[in-house]
Amino acid sequence: MSGHSKWSSIKHKKGAADAKRGKLFSKLTRAIIVAAREGGADPEGNATLATAIQKARDSSMPKDNIERAIARGAGATAEGEAYETVTYEGYGAGGVAVFVEALTDNRNRTAAEVRHIFAKNDGNLGTSGAVAWLFQRKGVVIVSGDSVDEDDLMLVAADGGAEDVELDGSSYQVTSAPDELAAVRAALDSSGISYESAELTMLPKTTVAVEDESVAKKLLRLMDALEENDDVQAVYANFDIPDDVLQAVVA
Repeated sequence: MSGHSKWSSIKHKKGAADAKRGKLFSKLTRAIIVAAREGGADPEGNATLATAIQKARDSSMPKDNIERAIARGAGATAEGEAYETVTYEGYGAGGVAVFVEALTDNRNRTAAEVRHIFAKNDGNLGTSGAVAWLFQRKGVVIVSGDSVDEDDLMLVAADGGAEDVELDGSSYQVTSAPDELAAVRAALDSSGISYESAELTMLPKTTVAVEDESVAKKLLRLMDALEENDDVQAVYANFDIPDDVLQAVVA
């Protein structure tokens, strides 16, 4: 497992820290607002909004909060939002590529903060296009290896339109084209197969092996610091940290 998938696993093990700090709901709300504003308030005709809503539900966001966010994005309330999507590209310790997605109402503020985070954590913010070519947008569902038979999972996932099912450690990673994520998820739901997460993400085309614990610590600190930023929605990287090294630095 590498990059964003491994980072997602790390965050899952750490627990709902973001929710405790009140940041997770704020970020989910912002994503729903922007999706509704840019693609309309009907999730059936707006895949981005449907994904944002489902992610909010998975994080136990109250239904009223979700509906208010949709209304705000669609302009049904007086609370105007000026958020825009911005991306940042750079490198972390060990030459690892890092791709950052943010929603901001102040480009200058967010750029300065992201640049500072990279510099403080032995990274470098690059120019547009520096690392984006190293990633591809995919739908990814993570299924616990203890909860399902591999053959059953592969059959159901294929029926749902998945491209690949791969065992990484103790979990299966089900990969699909972005517009097939909802169908894959529905297929798993209808078959009673539970999963740990289902989201649109950026997967690395190539990875950088990180076997030095000090470098791994620096990378995870960078990822943590970026995700702590209020404007940052998601962080992706192409590191591949062996499980023994990962256990040593996360413990």
